[in-house]
Amino acid sequence: MIYKIFWALRAVIYAPFFGKFGFPSYLGKPLFLMGTRKVFIGKKVRIFPHLRLEVHRNGNIHIGDDVVISQNVHITSAGNLTIGKSSLILANVFITNIDHDYQELNTHVVKQEYLVNETVIGENCYIGMGAAIMAGTRLGKQCIVGANSVVKGEFPDYCVIVGAPAKMIKKYNFETQKWEKLK
Repeated sequence: MIYKIFWALRAVIYAPFFGKFGFPSYLGKPLFLMGTRKVFIGKKVRIFPHLRLEVHRNGNIHIGDDVVISQNVHITSAGNLTIGKSSLILANVFITNIDHDYQELNTHVVKQEYLVNETVIGENCYIGMGAAIMAGTRLGKQCIVGANSVVKGEFPDYCVIVGAPAKMIKKYNFETQKWEKLK
């Protein structure tokens, strides 16, 4: 528990460099931070060590209240990227709203234009270990993303998404009050 005191102190020191840093939130030792003025962190956000957080160009990142971000998470944005309140993001997850264009055959991919598409993770989502949330993804409220899934597209509220590429395999049925497999 004592390490969390150091993480809280780090949050206090880093807070002035963010667009917003709500308290009581804490921040484990990050690997890399870029563009933090355009990062807005809500209250009671718990960020574990080895975060890589990048904001490019006109991008921004909004992290809602009571979000947990586990270790070794990489988040990169050049547009709007939102993580809804009360979401849990497990270790080794990648979240982006950027694709690299690759149309120019003799030009290095890194020197080609960004293709930016808004990414939204809804409230109370659970992102499993090692998942990749790709540009343009929109997860509804309380979606569950399976470990190592590669997610791109729009998914409704209360669904389970797994695979590479990810697809919806279950949806919550409010009548039976159970998660039911899709046919």
